[in-house]
Amino acid sequence: MTPNNIVNMALIKELDFIAVTDHNSARNLPAVMAVAKELAKETEKGICILPGIEVTTREEAHILAYLPTLEAALKLDAIIYQHLPDVMNEKALFGPQYIMDENDQIIGEVDKLLISATDISVEKLWEIVTDLGGILVPAHIDRKSYSILASLGFIPLDLDIKTCEVSKKETFDNVLKNFRFFKDYQFIHGSDAHQLEDMAEREYFLELPDMQRQTLIGYLG
Repeated sequence: MTPNNIVNMALIKELDFIAVTDHNSARNLPAVMAVAKELAKETEKGICILPGIEVTTREEAHILAYLPTLEAALKLDAIIYQHLPDVMNEKALFGPQYIMDENDQIIGEVDKLLISATDISVEKLWEIVTDLGGILVPAHIDRKSYSILASLGFIPLDLDIKTCEVSKKETFDNVLKNFRFFKDYQFIHGSDAHQLEDMAEREYFLELPDMQRQTLIGYLG
């Protein structure tokens, strides 16, 4: 899952718009977005990257934070890193946490264990991300662990959340059948790919005025 492999697999699959949302980190986004920008210069096929982070909140809920710019994503990254526990990554146990450049060269590593939960609550995360111009989308709400429903049992109504992600193997109809209170929400499927072969095919389409990140954030939020 190097920056070049991600972008070129998206190109092979004829995807126009992808989001990269590493767990509790945005430090590989500069490389991924640089690769996509260079691709747009060299070919007629551009791929727009929506910058984001999959944040693990204090409640151990996985929440997708989508940001309008790379700068905003990196600001969120810095905040998250401050709120991660001082538990260092054990590479022999969990594997390396590399930071790469646009040539897929390793330029650093993240020291803290990124699968840890932050001490940021769902409500506080909403406040932080909103201030950065972004939106929150609760991840894989149908799962029995690491979802906002598994952690809280509900979505706080005071949070302006309009869209939820559903696991790619689950159907939107089943979610609505099992959770009636989701009738006023819209849903998306994410590939949640941790390997190249798991990246989604060209299955879902959004009719948007243009392919700007802010437009998609407006649609989801």
